Amino acid sequence: MNRAPLQVLVIPYRNAGSHYVFAVLRRRDEGYWQWIAGGAGVGETADEAASREMCEEAGIAPDTPLLSLESSSTIPAYHFADHDKWGPEVLVVPERSFAVRVPDESLVLSGEHTEYRWVDYATAISLLRWDSNRTALWELNERLRRASCVSLTSMTSFTSVSYLRLLCFKAGS
Repeated sequence: MNRAPLQVLVIPYRNAGSHYVFAVLRRRDEGYWQWIAGGAGVGETADEAASREMCEEAGIAPDTPLLSLESSSTIPAYHFADHDKWGPEVLVVPERSFAVRVPDESLVLSGEHTEYRWVDYATAISLLRWDSNRTALWELNERLRRASCVSLTSMTSFTSVSYLRLLCFKAGS
């Protein structure tokens, strides 16, 4: 498959009871921690590339729903082997971010990674090498935190809503 100048990130996450955990993967070649990442093929959308990459790199079913994140970044084109095929006008490659909620902790790694760990937000932030990975995680964590607060407040009476909002605020601090 010919590679297009488009990169994707996919953050696997799951509910661990009172909080969410995130699967960080260790690259085989350079040993750093990152999310599922890869390039789109020519004619492939970012969503299609993300679904393919999560299946190839972690064994996550390609039809598992993706959450498209607003976090995006660019990477200098010279970091990619195919950059000379894209022409001189391609100086940076856009990177789109996604998240995927998985039902359990089992992942099946490709040869690209040596291990994975399910970790909490703070641990993931400390392990991740790239700023774009940390930014996408921050956005996902914030969306999950806010969604939890909305779910809690919608199930309670008006009198306890202020108290729950305070709890949600403190939990996110």
